[in-house]
Amino acid sequence: MTVWEVCMTSLLAAQVVARRVFSSLYIYLDIAFLVLLCALLFFKKRHLTLLFGLAGGVLYMLVDYGIFHLLTGSRHIEGGSLFWVLLWMSMSYGITNFVLLWVWMGKDRRAVEWTLLIFVWWIAAPLIASSFGQTFPTVAIWRETEGYHGYMALVLLAGYLFGILYDLMQKEREKRLPLLRLFALGVAVQLAWELALLIGGIRSDGFSWEQKLNTLVVNSLLETNLGAVPIFCIYALVTARFSESGARRPAVAFSERVKEINLRSFRGMPLDEPAPAPDPACSAAAAPVTVPADDAAPAERPPV
Repeated sequence: MTVWEVCMTSLLAAQVVARRVFSSLYIYLDIAFLVLLCALLFFKKRHLTLLFGLAGGVLYMLVDYGIFHLLTGSRHIEGGSLFWVLLWMSMSYGITNFVLLWVWMGKDRRAVEWTLLIFVWWIAAPLIASSFGQTFPTVAIWRETEGYHGYMALVLLAGYLFGILYDLMQKEREKRLPLLRLFALGVAVQLAWELALLIGGIRSDGFSWEQKLNTLVVNSLLETNLGAVPIFCIYALVTARFSESGARRPAVAFSERVKEINLRSFRGMPLDEPAPAPDPACSAAAAPVTVPADDAAPAERPPV
């Protein structure tokens, strides 16, 4: 085996302890940001995106509290209430992760703005809380992942195996699931906030760099990525019947909706949004000027 293979085998096989240590000011700041994000999504008529993000928060809570804590007992906390801290964490990363997945899967024309809003916050929030939150209580929360990363890997394998088999049965290229794009998106979303937590001094505080790298690599490859294919299928099924604003649209088959998404351009107008109405002032300025009959130029006299 090469040195790279040995290192990767060691990383993936090791016990991963996902630990966060932060000032409770971070919680209050992040709740305010989540309210702002949800309000912006609502007023910009990204209603499906908002609902999907909230559903992601509920799903994360069911998994984190119901499975990781109640079922496996792998969640631990110091300096706070486990239920309430997990509720905040689940809603925070559930909403932001699922919003990012939704806008990029659907090629939202404002995907860059939504992404920068979330990414910049992920970077800035830990640093702000670290600088101004010394007088606030400190919370430490962690989980061991040795017992269930294998189950996560099974979900990852099942999702991509379904996607590969589905694509092999599609003759039209446009009707195939964009698996490479989904893989890159699933890894990028998790990697972004793992790096932000690491840079902000929240992730794996007190651990060696090898342990931090272990957590970064395994979580980025596995945790959000395992849902990339199922989430895209849900996106295609929902938007095959509803527009982003929540209004009903003419229903299309799943494969046809996948084709619509694949043919959509980030620069173009989204297929489920009406084109903006023209500005009356601009329309009037651009309209051709007709010359009244009384002001018409005199006809040329025929030669004598």
